[in-house]
Amino acid sequence: MKREPEGTGAEPSTLWGLIACWWAASFAGLHFYWAVGGDVGLSISAGPLATERPLWFVVAGLWGVGALCLLGALLAWLLARPGLRGVPFLLARWLGWGASALLLARGIGVEVLLLTDTTHLDTSVSAGQRAWTLALWNPWFIAGGLAFGLATLRAGRPRYRGVGASRRSSRKA
Repeated sequence: MKREPEGTGAEPSTLWGLIACWWAASFAGLHFYWAVGGDVGLSISAGPLATERPLWFVVAGLWGVGALCLLGALLAWLLARPGLRGVPFLLARWLGWGASALLLARGIGVEVLLLTDTTHLDTSVSAGQRAWTLALWNPWFIAGGLAFGLATLRAGRPRYRGVGASRRSSRKA
């Protein structure tokens, strides 16, 4: 009898990889939406750059970040695959830990800077930007960092075989 975790349809060793993949793909989609001219949420994220949209910002900040997020989604998908071994597995784990650390440092670091106001951003960051960054964007980065960290931690673990499966397989041997 094989049992899977209720309501997920995914095994524990792959679940966090799929969540990290969804996170990165969603973030990529949002950046591509902004890159083709969408503006919902961009002004509270990028401030004056959202209205000016200089070429460097559109190319590097929107298309470039979107492409990096797609690579992150691919990485998360690889971390969710149970058969990855050898050098590709080690590289994926190294990149997974790096992505997790980068996202957590960005989310927590900016959160701390804005909450403590150590950089005195009153003139360069509007009150709306500060509120949305604290309430939405930084928690989003922290969630992504946690998802990548847990996906990396769970990568390469044996697939879930249900309660008592290891006992049954050891009896057959």
